[in-house]
Amino acid sequence: MKEASKKIVTSPFKAAGWLRNRHAQTIYPSLPWIRAPRPPVSRQLLELPDGDVTALDWLLPTIPVSADTPVLIILHGLEGSAESTYARMLLDSAAKMSWRAGVLHFRDCGEQRNRLPRRYHAGETSDLRFLLKGLASNPEFQGPILATGFSLGGNVLLKYLGESGSQSHLSAAVAVSVPLDLRNSAEALDRGFSRSYQYYLLKRMKRSVAEKFNADTAAFNWQRTMNARSFTEFDDAITAPLHGFAGADQYYDRCSAGKFLRDIKRPTLIINSLDDPFMTPAAVPREGDLADAVELELSSTGGHVGFIGGGLPWRPTFYLPSRITSFLHTQIKISQT
Repeated sequence: MKEASKKIVTSPFKAAGWLRNRHAQTIYPSLPWIRAPRPPVSRQLLELPDGDVTALDWLLPTIPVSADTPVLIILHGLEGSAESTYARMLLDSAAKMSWRAGVLHFRDCGEQRNRLPRRYHAGETSDLRFLLKGLASNPEFQGPILATGFSLGGNVLLKYLGESGSQSHLSAAVAVSVPLDLRNSAEALDRGFSRSYQYYLLKRMKRSVAEKFNADTAAFNWQRTMNARSFTEFDDAITAPLHGFAGADQYYDRCSAGKFLRDIKRPTLIINSLDDPFMTPAAVPREGDLADAVELELSSTGGHVGFIGGGLPWRPTFYLPSRITSFLHTQIKISQT
């Protein structure tokens, strides 16, 4: 793969020789023998302006922190949480950088049930905006504010950055394995082996819905939701009506992060793989779709939030944690010169 421009660059990542398959890269991090670090965290309930509530898991610092210590906010993926392997690894990397860090849970995620008759979706940026505004106005958090989003969380992060432009409270950001075109992602997950991810995630989502609603209390078509066999059917049945969209098509059109990339004003790195089974290469934006502040790093391998670059099968090495913190640290240094 050749470097296309200064905005779209070829990733230095190379998949481990024993793990080149895109599905293996995607699945491997979640296997039980992958002993991801488990940094200690403290849970804060975040009261939201509309009367709802969600959770923020803060990394417990191992050394004293000051007001000017950088703070990293992590956004998880679909049905993820602070327990997700990628979140735990990045929390550990932040601890090694002596940063503050926290995982913002989307509503109804991370075992924290929210109050209102709604959940979360790929375009919900108000909770992140509320959190960042609060941090920026808090005298205890006067250092650079950073953010990283994975998968759906990456879509939320990029959409927020585009909406906020130069008014964003973030100093820099990284988004990983982002479904920049939600319709493309839904279609990709309804083909071939990728249907196994769709089946697994839909099962988890339906279980979460059933814990919050039932056929009598649902403000959506309960039967259609529980019978949905694709993300498009699920989003049309519940995600759209529950969050004010006319249907799945309108939801995908209004919330796909790819449409917001031109308006980003903060240094932002997007790391995506061309073999990601959650999307197709057709979702990759062109240079003209990217703001000058955005760098798109494309890898030919890596799967979906995988990027295992070496080591041994029982002790793999992961590319993402150090790549993310390195980029963010560099942006902090640039801003201070």
